[in-house]
Amino acid sequence: MSEARYSIGVDLGTTHCALSWVDLAGSDGEKAVQGVLPVTQLTAPGAIESPELLPSFLYLPNAGELTPGDLTLPWTATRDYAVGEMARSRGAGTPIRLVSSAKSWLCHPGVDRRAAILPNDAPPEVARVSPLEASIRYLTHLREAWDAAHPDAPLRDQDVTVTIPASFDPAARELTAEAAQAAGYTRMTLLEEPQAALYSWIQKSGGGWRKDVKVGDIILVVDVGGGTTDLSLIAVVEREGNLELHRVAVGEHILLGGDNMDLALAHVVARKLAAQGTQADPWQLRALTYACRSAKETLLTDPNVDTVPLVVPSRGSKLIGGSIRTELTRAELTQIILEGFFPQVDAAARPAVRTRVGLTQLGLPYAQDAGITRHLAAFLGRQVAALAQVEGFGAPAEGASFLHPTAVLFNGGVFKSELLAARVLDIVNGWLAAEGAPAARLLGGADLDLAVARGAAYYGYVKQGKGVRIRGGTARAYYVAVESAMPAVPGLEPPVSALCVAPFGMEEGTDAPLPAQEFGLVVGEPVHFRFFGSSVRRQDQVGTMLDYWSAEELQELEEIQATLPTAGRTPGEIVPVKLHARVTEAGTLELEAVPSGSEERWKVEFDVRGGVSA
Repeated sequence: MSEARYSIGVDLGTTHCALSWVDLAGSDGEKAVQGVLPVTQLTAPGAIESPELLPSFLYLPNAGELTPGDLTLPWTATRDYAVGEMARSRGAGTPIRLVSSAKSWLCHPGVDRRAAILPNDAPPEVARVSPLEASIRYLTHLREAWDAAHPDAPLRDQDVTVTIPASFDPAARELTAEAAQAAGYTRMTLLEEPQAALYSWIQKSGGGWRKDVKVGDIILVVDVGGGTTDLSLIAVVEREGNLELHRVAVGEHILLGGDNMDLALAHVVARKLAAQGTQADPWQLRALTYACRSAKETLLTDPNVDTVPLVVPSRGSKLIGGSIRTELTRAELTQIILEGFFPQVDAAARPAVRTRVGLTQLGLPYAQDAGITRHLAAFLGRQVAALAQVEGFGAPAEGASFLHPTAVLFNGGVFKSELLAARVLDIVNGWLAAEGAPAARLLGGADLDLAVARGAAYYGYVKQGKGVRIRGGTARAYYVAVESAMPAVPGLEPPVSALCVAPFGMEEGTDAPLPAQEFGLVVGEPVHFRFFGSSVRRQDQVGTMLDYWSAEELQELEEIQATLPTAGRTPGEIVPVKLHARVTEAGTLELEAVPSGSEERWKVEFDVRGGVSA
């Protein structure tokens, strides 16, 4: 394998993708030579431009909708779909042919993510693709754009880091890695987005970050993107006279972000139209949501604009007369997003949980409570003792009801609005003041659109032993359920224990052979593997067996259904095995079952449909 010339970072975002690079040959120490790839893409039929961002949208046109050459790119003339800016703008008028939020669908455990289900509410005549395929197309476009700009250094020969939310479970991580491999990323590693954002802040400081943070600091990373809210805590420690950064906690997977805000804005505008006598149908409401997304981005990024016009076309023959025309104002945007998504709450606030109805439409499992500040309060409260075993920190301060951060780093396009960033910082500092703790300071200067891609590229450079590395490993401890052997008792299910197979912080590229205890593995017939994750049990080691746990300690992950091959055995036979866990270099988790006295190995993967490979 040839030596890489570049470390490439790819932000596979819910609403935008980006690619950054570090020239490994020209960089030295913390002074990295870094740039961002202008992503060549279609912005309209037959029109090519190269902005720094590739919108994460896929448009599936009707067979006769476009003329020959409308979808031609510099490297291909045979494409029958569009990704990027043209897809976003074209899809705003024909939303039933637009795939969006593929990243959110990629981590949805309630659907088959290999199945052609997107657009999820399109009529039967519209072609569909899977969340996996949509992700492959975005990643492929980035590879093709890179290769066209760097024919002497194709992406397949470079070290590539693809980012994921810190809250992604093993199945979503595995699926992201598979999409990257299918897109031609042969030398690929996964990195959590909040860590990438912090890497970018470090790199951008040119070494000055050591003046902004000190030993004992707790950095809270608040990342609100298009589809998710990601929360992380990173401790600053000293080792052998040097500052080190240790990721100590990540939040739960919260499907709450810019998409939710777009929908909220669309409903408010729809109510305003209804009051004026205009009723939007479901198709128009969806188109209005895309129009509100564009208007929101304009209002958040351009302080000189106070009103953005909204035009939603009709589906009927009277396209002009049937169009809906209205506007979104800065005052409406501020009121809806500020009060609806960043409400003033105290540190004891927790997200509301409502009783669900028996039937629901098939869609994304959005967070039930839109209050991001309530989710933040719950995260800090749950992590109050996260530093108890971190060298130099110890137990929380007496009377502390939540973990006290000393610095805050914002990431995600939502925080382009200084008003929203200031709101969150003011709320957090209000919580700290109430418990007599010093105010947290803002770590500023982040590039909210490109920080994740830039940080991912810098991480690939740091892995070579250059610059400062954030120590993290797995964001959770992982457990597999083990059913107890007991006689049948009417009405009583056999009790289940949870066996720790990967402790919190297990580093990439490491193995964890479990103790000599053997377990029985059923072969030749359908079985279920149950897995759990914990972001609070940091003391458990490989082989720790839990007979009891609270709902706060362990959360059940998606179940894996499998039929392991018999390999000459009788179907239903129970084979004695020992377990072996491994975190791959790419950052995915594997669990192997090794039969006693045999060279066989069954690998239980966190697969998208609940399947395994042996």
